[in-house]
Amino acid sequence: MLIPRQAVPALQVDTLDHGAFALIDDSPQHFTLVVFYRGLHCPICLKYALELGRLQPEFDQRGVKVLLVSSDGRERAQAFADKLYAPGLRVGYGLSLSSAREWGLYISTSRGKTSTGVEEPALFSEPGVFLVRADGTLYYGAVQTMPFARPHFDELMAAVDFAVAKEYPARGEYVGAI
Repeated sequence: MLIPRQAVPALQVDTLDHGAFALIDDSPQHFTLVVFYRGLHCPICLKYALELGRLQPEFDQRGVKVLLVSSDGRERAQAFADKLYAPGLRVGYGLSLSSAREWGLYISTSRGKTSTGVEEPALFSEPGVFLVRADGTLYYGAVQTMPFARPHFDELMAAVDFAVAKEYPARGEYVGAI
């Protein structure tokens, strides 16, 4: 389990149009927003990513760098990005499932073709959304076992505004005896 105020696991992936990504080298003003998505096969992921792409300039204005990433290979990630058409959005690919598990993501098995006719990979990670401070520590995290009911990006932006303005600390950091 990831713990707020503690270092997150390493994250290194290639991106479609922005070169190699290494979280340790990202250097955001305030946060890096890491959005893990299921892959090309997921129509709900596309809808979610469309909203992220629309709001990315507002995250940029708030000192938040954004990465959208899945375990899909380059070809499937490119097909996803072509549907998305958000050229400024960093779309990462090739996330290893062991890395996904280090981030606390759930792993699912294929159920064949989805409603959109795209084959699910044999194994893939379920969604997760994380705000990582510039120092590499966890500020916020949410993981899902399903593609449904994800955090709303407009609410995350409001949370970023509040956190920065009030210097609000990450919560959930206690790991002592209960």
